[in-house]
Amino acid sequence: MGEIARAPVAPRRLHGWPLLLLAIGALIVFATDAHAQQLERISAAGERAILRPPGLQMTGARHPRVTIVEYFDYNCPFCRRMVPTLAKVLAEDRTVAVVYKDWPVLGKASVFAAVCALAAAYQGKYLAAHAALLDGPRLTGDAQIELLLQRAGIDVVRLRADLRAHAADIAALLERNDAEARALELRGTPGILVGRTLVPGVVGADDLQRLVAESRGKAR
Repeated sequence: MGEIARAPVAPRRLHGWPLLLLAIGALIVFATDAHAQQLERISAAGERAILRPPGLQMTGARHPRVTIVEYFDYNCPFCRRMVPTLAKVLAEDRTVAVVYKDWPVLGKASVFAAVCALAAAYQGKYLAAHAALLDGPRLTGDAQIELLLQRAGIDVVRLRADLRAHAADIAALLERNDAEARALELRGTPGILVGRTLVPGVVGADDLQRLVAESRGKAR
């Protein structure tokens, strides 16, 4: 698991949301004895808060019966290992959606990659940016990241303009993700929620599909 490598961020308000209260209250985690892994489940209020717009980067079913949330870092090798696993689940189950929560905890390159991916959303290309940054080499600097995005079809000139124009919203979204991850007591990346079940770390496709099926059953 990619370990947290930076100091805590003081939560701010995102479009009127008191994130500190969100972190303390709505995302309270409680234990479950469902499996020997001692997985945890969050409250229904916590799940609703995590999935509440704005700023959700989602792929898969438009009206999912189960949503998988991944807190990830572009330079986390374990997050890269999750790419084919999530793709397999989405390909085999049309009732599932994945929400990506950028949580850059592994240094400056990770932060720049995250803000660029979120800025790419303003030209409708978050998912293209996400794939390019996770599927490519280890990220080392701004110029390399921009080149990877350009090769993926992102307009880098517009990207830079959107980074300036939407800097406050992007920063607030990253701080929201950070507040949620810390409220969930994630110790690093990836952190995965399957419905309301917290999976702190890498999980295989078979186990992920089992958790999806269990979450779908609990939601009935």
